[in-house]
Amino acid sequence: MMARSLRVAPEYIERVKLALGRNGYPSHQSLATHMQLSLSTVKNFLTGKPVDYLDFVELSQKLGLDWREIAYKEPEPQLPLTLSTEQQFRLERRRDGLQQAWNIQHEKVERIRQELVIETGTTNKLQLEHQLKQGEAELANLEPKLEQIEAALQLAQTQIPENNVQVSSLRPQPTNGEVSPFITGAPITQPRYFFGREKELKRLFSLLKRHPLQNAAIIGKKRSGKTSLLHYLKNITTTPAEQMRPAQKSDWLPHPENYCWIFVDLQDARMQSREGLLKYILESLKMQVPTPCDLDRFMDVVSDNLHFPTVILLDEISVGLERCPELDDRFWECFRSLATNNTGGNLAFVLATPESPIDMARNTGHSSPFFNIFGYTAYLGALTETEARELIVSSPIPFTDEDVEWILRQSCCWPLLLQILCTERLFSLEQGETDDNWREEGLRQIKPFADLLDS
Repeated sequence: MMARSLRVAPEYIERVKLALGRNGYPSHQSLATHMQLSLSTVKNFLTGKPVDYLDFVELSQKLGLDWREIAYKEPEPQLPLTLSTEQQFRLERRRDGLQQAWNIQHEKVERIRQELVIETGTTNKLQLEHQLKQGEAELANLEPKLEQIEAALQLAQTQIPENNVQVSSLRPQPTNGEVSPFITGAPITQPRYFFGREKELKRLFSLLKRHPLQNAAIIGKKRSGKTSLLHYLKNITTTPAEQMRPAQKSDWLPHPENYCWIFVDLQDARMQSREGLLKYILESLKMQVPTPCDLDRFMDVVSDNLHFPTVILLDEISVGLERCPELDDRFWECFRSLATNNTGGNLAFVLATPESPIDMARNTGHSSPFFNIFGYTAYLGALTETEARELIVSSPIPFTDEDVEWILRQSCCWPLLLQILCTERLFSLEQGETDDNWREEGLRQIKPFADLLDS
């Protein structure tokens, strides 16, 4: 999307005023009348105050001026000479998103030019000429952004010290020894250790692989695996094959490199203030953080610069609604506006909650329409038996058929309970134990999570 307004740079104001008389306009009013614009618009233009983007372009052209030259340009943020692997990855993704937007707009402009050649009707011709100016202005707005990113990438590549190359992995691997095959306490962040949810994944990715992106809610009991599913959505499409299980599906998106995924944990104190959360999102998007970083400026930056598919994953959103007064209805209304009107279909939200978004908002005293935009809801229950068996057989030491059946019965195929019972069985096998004491210990360990078994 192009910027909403432009203004004449201070050093060009005198030149613009001189162009008024030079082009035969004795007064501000005469130019306003000829252009069918308000007098205030013309005065703002001639004195360096912001005016509508298209008005700025048309006034410049009428006065014989190059609008690109005289427009005030915001100082570009200083980019580091060297980029980490993650910074380069994000920058390349932003470049690809901008390039895609430029390609679409360029095709539109060429189509309008062809229509102008064959159009004979005066009214239609004027409309096409207006559309052409809009398209050319948007292309001109995108081009310097693309050039800046290309320059930053090229500069970073030439500034890498020969004897001090540091490559940081996008997904740090464990450095404290062997990886646990079963994970019982923390959310699963590495796709290799995530099992099941095939039905939910198919539907969620179908909403995110087409334009416009659509919003979704993941609903489930506490410890049902909502956070792990959010991490899986974020990571699976770009995880290297060597870090996944054989034949594990990862081709959910046609162009995963174009996507930006932002995981927001609202239990994190840094995410619980309005400014902290807005800064985090802008930094994740590699966009300039305005000062102050308030809602209005945040909306301007994102609306003008988001040209690539972006998914914001909101975890523990109930915490944000219950404990964070700065995240009020106006805050959520701005998020809704971004998703539905101001980002060209490039933004979607996926949130995790123990109840429906509408009920959750109502129960916490919120009335923002943001919570009405979630057209699809994934309800997380137990895994299917096939999915549960796949998890169990991933053990580095095989379990007997009898043990497998016992684990399936006791867990009712809930992923957390499966992980706990498999952990206990694997530990007993590693210790060379031959009795069934592990079963008693396993039942003791899953007892705190018995609510998962309640229908």
